[in-house]
Amino acid sequence: MSENHLSITRREALAAAAVAGAATMIPSALYAATADDIRPFNVRFSDEALADLKRRVAATKWPTRELVNDASQGVQLATMQKLAAYWENSHDWRKIEAKLNSYPQFLTEIDGLDIHFIHVRSKHANALPVIITHGWPGSVIEQLKVIGPLTDPTAYGGTAAEAFDVVIPSLPGHGFSAKPTETGWNPQRIARAWTTLMKRLGYTRFVAQGGDWGDAVSEQMAVQAPPELIAIHTNMPATIPDDIAKALAVGGKAPAGLSEDEKKAYYQLDFFYKHGLGYAQEMANRPQTLYGLEDSPIGLAAWMLDHDARSYELIARVFDGASEGLTRDDILDNVTLYWLTGTAVSSARLYWENELAFFAPKHIQIPVAVSVFPDEIYAAPRSWAEKAFPKLIHFNRLPKGGHFAAWEQTQAFCAELRTAFRSLRA
Repeated sequence: MSENHLSITRREALAAAAVAGAATMIPSALYAATADDIRPFNVRFSDEALADLKRRVAATKWPTRELVNDASQGVQLATMQKLAAYWENSHDWRKIEAKLNSYPQFLTEIDGLDIHFIHVRSKHANALPVIITHGWPGSVIEQLKVIGPLTDPTAYGGTAAEAFDVVIPSLPGHGFSAKPTETGWNPQRIARAWTTLMKRLGYTRFVAQGGDWGDAVSEQMAVQAPPELIAIHTNMPATIPDDIAKALAVGGKAPAGLSEDEKKAYYQLDFFYKHGLGYAQEMANRPQTLYGLEDSPIGLAAWMLDHDARSYELIARVFDGASEGLTRDDILDNVTLYWLTGTAVSSARLYWENELAFFAPKHIQIPVAVSVFPDEIYAAPRSWAEKAFPKLIHFNRLPKGGHFAAWEQTQAFCAELRTAFRSLRA
């Protein structure tokens, strides 16, 4: 059979592979080469790489114990030693590797960089396409639990009319996407790349979702307002008014006249800026200095665990044996992904690239939906959200959940997306 007979088009390949979680992987040799080539992708790390990881964990040189009985000096020794014991003796990377490979995954070059993404089409007609973006220290693993409920809602208590086609890309320099070899891959550029990706997949009408960097990228997509993007949803919105930002900058008391929700948000932010922002400042200023994160898996894990106080408290409880929305395997799957892909420093550079005030309103003029989880870095008040987003189509405060909402509170997160975009379905 000739090479021409073996070739298939990109759209034919997508139709064959991206059907409701099918694991069909199409050999790259079957693709007809095009300028917007999309190549199937499969995850497989060597046994040697996994054995080296276990060896390094076992050989950790531990510091002395913290001098206080809380986390005020950082990630606690007991927590890290429990994590290390589980990582060395019980965690099985091959399980999450198989999970990843159960979904259609692809690479495509956009603006000179290979972008990795998961793409699952719903079996239901008229599904709404959504591109969901992870943050740091997350990855596409953070979003895997939402794929089933969003693409096949009838199996999870929803209706066929609430179905989504789901696209989950890896941020540049994170996970399986390529590491930029030039500067300039900031949230604005990533936002443009995501619009290119969705159009390349054939979508002429779609929505975007994100938290953390995923919010920054989704909000920049909304600022750029391509005609195909009809709305965004965020679980970590940028809503801080100028007067609040100025008060936080000097670390004073909350301004007078704030509502109870506004006061709570103010003090959450004040705590984060004073006690939880160190990792972001280092990555924003000197990301290349973080060599230890790519030399020590325990160093990497500790750095990733110390993202925010509420998330760390949850993770510490998990390694103490508590049943939470996340498991020990969830946490170590994600850390192991960063280790095996060698993306600790390349992911940190996104902080260096960013020149936007993270929580400042971006003057978005398209519809925005907001879901507020109480243990997020700050629980955005409705009053701030209404000012930041003049076309606010949905606002809801959830009773439980934190920074990793899709991962930790999957059922509530998916219900929020269904409700948020219901009025926009064709």
